[in-house]
Amino acid sequence: MSFINYSSREINCKIVYYGPGLCGKTTNLQYVHKRTANDRKGKLISLATETERTLFFDFLPLALGDIKGFKVRFHLYTVPGQVFYAASRKLILKGVDGVVFVADSQMERADANLESMDDLQINLKDHGFELDNLPYAVQYNKRDLPNAIPVDEMESLLNPRAMPSFEAVATTGQGVFETLKDVARQVILELKKQY
Repeated sequence: MSFINYSSREINCKIVYYGPGLCGKTTNLQYVHKRTANDRKGKLISLATETERTLFFDFLPLALGDIKGFKVRFHLYTVPGQVFYAASRKLILKGVDGVVFVADSQMERADANLESMDDLQINLKDHGFELDNLPYAVQYNKRDLPNAIPVDEMESLLNPRAMPSFEAVATTGQGVFETLKDVARQVILELKKQY
């Protein structure tokens, strides 16, 4: 849930990038950080293992601008995708305003995508959220690989509600900002409904 500080006139929103291990969540944040003007971003904080796997989370604060005199900041988080970090994933979802599910398009990662989607829904329920009621987008990453599953098959497996979805190659930036802009738009619309 967005945190509004009336004295400093700031609105802070939390967007979590969720998905299986090595699907490209951290790569999304790294690209956003690289392409965002210095006066609009904070430091990208990554807690990674020696093999570049996310150990706890990545965090990137971004300033969107002003809305009705309030500065809007988005705090982007990733979760560690590895199975044994279940408690970390659940903790990071606390207070979430929007979710980007990053799916790995490779054929051999289809089961991992489904397991991660189930894990996301279970963890959201534990925090009193339903995915159906949250700003949400799906990103099909690694579309440049030859073993990528056709998008229509991925849509039927991972996005039966036909929420906004984007094809991406996070290493080149394709689809990265499109995904972020869409979920940020949805978060702002939800804020306007509440206030």
